[in-house]
Amino acid sequence: MTTLLFFIGWCLLFVLSWPLALLALLLAPFIWLLSLPLRLLGITVGAVFALIKAVLFLPVRVLGGRP
Repeated sequence: MTTLLFFIGWCLLFVLSWPLALLALLLAPFIWLLSLPLRLLGITVGAVFALIKAVLFLPVRVLGGRP
């Protein structure tokens, strides 16, 4: 669904300003490459928070806090 919306938006941009649409098409892979480290950082931070949550809730689970 997002791909279809992206394509429709690009077609609309192409009709309004074709040089800008072509520039966006050429720059999209570079923007994706620049966003990769940020995605990896987000995954790492999420994993660290999940580990902290698991360590903090371990005594509750061992003592039978959850049915």
